[in-house]
Amino acid sequence: MANQFGEALRERRRTVGMSQRELADKIDVDFSYISKVETGKLPPPSADKIVEICLVLEIEPSELLALTGKLPTNVQKAVGTSEVAQEFLQEAQRMALSEDEWKNLVRSLRKLRD
Repeated sequence: MANQFGEALRERRRTVGMSQRELADKIDVDFSYISKVETGKLPPPSADKIVEICLVLEIEPSELLALTGKLPTNVQKAVGTSEVAQEFLQEAQRMALSEDEWKNLVRSLRKLRD
Protein backbone atom coordinates (compact mmCIF):
# COMPACT_ATOMS: atom_id res chain seq x y z
CA MET A 1 0.00 0.00 0.00
CA ALA A 2 2.85 2.39 0.83
CA ASN A 3 4.48 1.97 -2.60
CA GLN A 4 1.14 2.44 -4.36
CA PHE A 5 0.63 5.67 -2.42
CA GLY A 6 4.17 6.84 -3.16
CA GLU A 7 3.82 6.18 -6.86
CA ALA A 8 0.50 8.04 -6.99
CA LEU A 9 1.97 10.97 -5.07
CA ARG A 10 4.94 11.18 -7.44
CA GLU A 11 2.68 11.04 -10.49
CA ARG A 12 0.36 13.78 -9.24
CA ARG A 13 3.25 15.98 -8.08
CA ARG A 14 4.93 15.69 -11.46
CA THR A 15 1.65 16.34 -13.28
CA VAL A 16 1.41 19.77 -11.65
CA GLY A 17 5.11 20.40 -12.35
CA MET A 18 6.22 20.60 -8.73
CA SER A 19 9.56 19.39 -7.41
CA GLN A 20 9.91 17.35 -4.24
CA ARG A 21 11.61 20.32 -2.62
CA GLU A 22 8.76 22.69 -3.56
CA LEU A 23 6.14 20.34 -2.16
CA ALA A 24 8.16 19.76 0.98
CA ASP A 25 8.53 23.50 1.56
CA LYS A 26 4.79 24.04 1.16
CA ILE A 27 3.85 21.34 3.68
CA ASP A 28 6.73 22.06 6.06
CA VAL A 29 8.69 18.80 5.81
CA ASP A 30 12.20 17.98 4.65
CA PHE A 31 12.39 17.18 0.92
CA SER A 32 14.06 13.85 1.71
CA TYR A 33 10.83 12.83 3.44
CA ILE A 34 8.89 13.29 0.18
CA SER A 35 11.52 11.25 -1.65
CA LYS A 36 11.34 8.42 0.88
CA VAL A 37 7.53 8.35 0.82
CA GLU A 38 7.47 8.32 -2.99
CA THR A 39 9.94 5.42 -3.15
CA GLY A 40 8.14 3.44 -0.44
CA LYS A 41 11.02 3.68 2.04
CA LEU A 42 8.61 5.39 4.47
CA PRO A 43 4.91 4.70 4.93
CA PRO A 44 2.33 7.25 3.82
CA PRO A 45 1.98 10.27 6.10
CA SER A 46 -0.95 10.87 8.43
CA ALA A 47 -4.37 11.46 6.89
CA ASP A 48 -4.25 15.12 7.87
CA LYS A 49 -0.86 15.58 6.16
CA ILE A 50 -2.23 13.83 3.06
CA VAL A 51 -5.09 16.35 2.99
CA GLU A 52 -2.51 19.15 3.23
CA ILE A 53 -0.53 17.65 0.33
CA CYS A 54 -3.68 17.38 -1.76
CA LEU A 55 -4.56 21.02 -1.13
CA VAL A 56 -1.11 22.05 -2.37
CA LEU A 57 -1.40 19.79 -5.43
CA GLU A 58 -4.98 20.97 -6.00
CA ILE A 59 -6.46 17.48 -6.09
CA GLU A 60 -9.27 15.90 -4.11
CA PRO A 61 -7.92 14.36 -0.87
CA SER A 62 -9.96 11.22 -1.51
CA GLU A 63 -7.66 10.44 -4.46
CA LEU A 64 -4.72 9.75 -2.16
CA LEU A 65 -6.52 8.91 1.09
CA ALA A 66 -8.25 5.94 -0.50
CA LEU A 67 -4.84 4.41 -1.20
CA THR A 68 -4.02 4.40 2.52
CA GLY A 69 -7.30 3.47 4.17
CA LYS A 70 -6.95 6.55 6.38
CA LEU A 71 -9.54 9.15 7.37
CA PRO A 72 -8.80 12.76 8.31
CA THR A 73 -9.25 13.65 11.98
CA ASN A 74 -12.33 15.80 11.32
CA VAL A 75 -14.06 12.93 9.49
CA GLN A 76 -13.19 10.47 12.25
CA LYS A 77 -14.63 12.83 14.85
CA ALA A 78 -17.80 13.49 12.85
CA VAL A 79 -18.48 9.81 12.27
CA GLY A 80 -17.27 8.69 15.68
CA THR A 81 -19.65 10.99 17.52
CA SER A 82 -22.72 10.42 15.35
CA GLU A 83 -24.84 7.35 15.89
CA VAL A 84 -26.67 7.99 12.61
CA ALA A 85 -23.45 8.39 10.61
CA GLN A 86 -22.17 5.09 11.99
CA GLU A 87 -25.46 3.40 11.17
CA PHE A 88 -25.30 4.77 7.63
CA LEU A 89 -21.76 3.48 7.08
CA GLN A 90 -22.54 0.10 8.61
CA GLU A 91 -25.54 -0.28 6.33
CA ALA A 92 -23.45 0.72 3.30
CA GLN A 93 -20.84 -1.84 4.34
CA ARG A 94 -23.47 -4.59 4.72
CA MET A 95 -24.75 -3.76 1.24
CA ALA A 96 -21.21 -4.08 -0.20
CA LEU A 97 -21.64 -1.00 -2.38
CA SER A 98 -19.66 -0.77 -5.60
CA GLU A 99 -17.58 2.30 -6.48
CA ASP A 100 -20.34 3.43 -8.85
CA GLU A 101 -22.95 3.09 -6.10
CA TRP A 102 -20.75 5.15 -3.74
CA LYS A 103 -20.42 7.80 -6.45
CA ASN A 104 -24.18 7.90 -6.87
CA LEU A 105 -24.59 8.35 -3.12
CA VAL A 106 -22.12 11.23 -3.12
CA ARG A 107 -23.99 12.90 -5.98
CA SER A 108 -27.27 12.45 -4.12
CA LEU A 109 -25.80 13.97 -0.96
CA ARG A 110 -24.55 17.00 -2.86
CA LYS A 111 -28.01 17.50 -4.38
CA LEU A 112 -29.49 17.70 -0.88
CA ARG A 113 -27.62 20.97 -0.33
CA ASP A 114 -28.17 22.51 -3.80
